[in-house]
Amino acid sequence: MAHILHIDASPRGERSVSRMLSREFVAAWKQRHPEDTVTYRDVGREPVPHVDEPWIAAAFSPPDSHTPALREAIRVSDALVAEFLAADRYVLGVPMHNFSIPSTLKAYIDQIVRVGRTFERLDNGFKGLVSGKKLLVIAARGGAYRPGMATNRLDYQEPYLRTMFGFMGIVDISFIYAENLMSAEEACREQSLAEAREAIRQAVETW
Repeated sequence: MAHILHIDASPRGERSVSRMLSREFVAAWKQRHPEDTVTYRDVGREPVPHVDEPWIAAAFSPPDSHTPALREAIRVSDALVAEFLAADRYVLGVPMHNFSIPSTLKAYIDQIVRVGRTFERLDNGFKGLVSGKKLLVIAARGGAYRPGMATNRLDYQEPYLRTMFGFMGIVDISFIYAENLMSAEEACREQSLAEAREAIRQAVETW
């Protein structure tokens, strides 16, 4: 039995393609693996706080030295980290915003990348503490940015997510894309959605 943390990052509701596809994947996964459990977090519509100076003071000092104010400053982060570490697998629905990720997802990542919790310092660098887990990213994009395309250089979404989750120790990362969603041709958009749904079907079988 596995525990999945399902995260949506789109600010949109029912109009969100990434939200729709991540929901379809989780529903199909649960049908195939009814014993698995799912925790859902919506950082797109229920954003977490940004890191501020009291947060930094709390994150980089021993917990037993924290004042009530510092304990409060790190309280949300502690809860998010505990939730993150409790999961075996992660499903992330994320749109591309300005060639990268939504600011709300960046705020969430800032809350969970914690020294001594999700990574540690070594004499010669850093070590991720979240190992042996899998991440599936279902990404929605207005254009197309695959390797080999001239537009690939504009893709700061996949490299950033691979870097940050990899920094925490998660290296088994898969991506499913719904691209060309802003195409003027409906057939192009529908083909992309069909390809994404086929990739989801295969992922349910193999992930």
